[in-house]
This record gives sequence, C-alpha cells and structure tokens, in this order.
Amino acid sequence: MPFENSDTITKVPAVTLGFWIIKIIATTLGETGGDAVSMTLNWGYALSSALFIGIFVVAVVAQIAAKRFHPFLYWAVIIATTTAGTTVADFADRSLGIGYPGGALILFGCLMVSLGVWYRQAGSIAVETVASPGIEMFYWIAILFSQTLGTALGDWMADSNGLGYERGALVFAVGLMAVAAAYFLTSASRTLLFWAAFILTRPLGATVGDFLDKPLANGGLAFGRFYASAILAALIVGLIVLLPQRAGKHPAAALKT
Repeated sequence: MPFENSDTITKVPAVTLGFWIIKIIATTLGETGGDAVSMTLNWGYALSSALFIGIFVVAVVAQIAAKRFHPFLYWAVIIATTTAGTTVADFADRSLGIGYPGGALILFGCLMVSLGVWYRQAGSIAVETVASPGIEMFYWIAILFSQTLGTALGDWMADSNGLGYERGALVFAVGLMAVAAAYFLTSASRTLLFWAAFILTRPLGATVGDFLDKPLANGGLAFGRFYASAILAALIVGLIVLLPQRAGKHPAAALKT
C-alpha cells in the first residue's frame, strides 16, 4: 500500500555534508571497535557478533521508541550497525569459510530483499519517509545489511584482492566521488544515489580503519585498535556537537507550506 503518514518531521537526520562526514568516521570506528573486541580482546567473531547485535537491538528499540530525533541516539545505532557488520562479516568469512565474495553476494541479496519488502509495504525507500515505527524498522534492517555488506566489500578489496588499505580506500573514495558527481550533474534517482553512497562509505571506513590499526609491516599505521577507536569516538562526539544536526523533513511537509 502507498506510504501514508501525516508527520512532517522524520526521526533520522537531514542528509547533508555533515551527515556524510560523521557517517564515514562512524564506519571507521565500527571497523576498529569491532576488531578491538573480536581480535584484541580475543572474544572471537561469534561471541563479538552476538554482543554487538545485542547492542544494536537495544539501541534500535530505544531509537524507534523515541518520539523525536535525538542525534546521539541515532548515531549510537549507526555505530552499533557498523561494529556488528564488522564482526558478522569476519565471522562469515573466517569462521564459516564462506569467503568475502560469497558473503558479499549473500548480503547484497539480503539488502535487495529488505529494500524490496520495504518498497512493497511503503511505496518508497526514500529516507525522507522514515516517520513511523514500521517504516523505521525497515530502514534499520536495510542499514544493518548495507553496513555488513560494506565490510565484506572493503575486506575483499583490501585483503583478498591484494590492493592494500591505501589503494582499497582510494577505490571506494573514487566510487563516492562518482556518486557525488551523478548527484550534482545528472537527474539520477536521489534515493538510488543515497543507498549507493551509504553502502560505499562502509568499505571506505573499513579500509581506513584497517589502515589505522594494522601493523606497520602489513601496511598500516599501528595506532592500536582501542587508541584509534577512542580518537574516532571523540571526533564523532565533537562533530555531532559542532555540526548542525536536524531531523529531515517528511515529503508531506511540502504540502503544508
């Protein structure tokens, strides 16, 4: 059935340059934070995945129950999806032996199915329409799949394909620039471009995160996972405070102006 909601304000942030800056840093934190628990603390991928999925469930329930947009709560859920995505992708590749290509294909299929069900139920997968609990649940499921897919793509490019972290990050940065160019220079679907950019920021963050914490001998900066995570978390908090954080407007708002 078509999307119906009389609200004019959503509970997700307006998509601005500040949104994308924080998103990239949050995905990088997801990589270093996930690896800190699964590798540095030696919890393993399965137990770490269970932990972060549990955190995601608690955070997303709080987010959906909230009556209005709360920047820190929203970004806490995003970080939960990135850390869960890191450990789940690693679990699929290294513990189950699926491999990053196989894992990426499975996750891409899950993402397409989740977006397809969302579209069938709501008539749109635009983030501007996320203004009811039901639609918000579709939104977060799609984000969780996209974050996990992005992790698999990033690790596949940097590790399995032998590009390394710097060149892997460059590939995804170029991909994001192509999406930005399409946004400004063409009339391509804004919804399609949003999801393309959302997926691409995750492997960019994954490769940058690995570059920060991997040993010098492996092409990284050897910052240490907890140290890198602390720096990234402080950056996110600072940017949330300093950059404008406002809820996006529902399309119905245009009818009331």
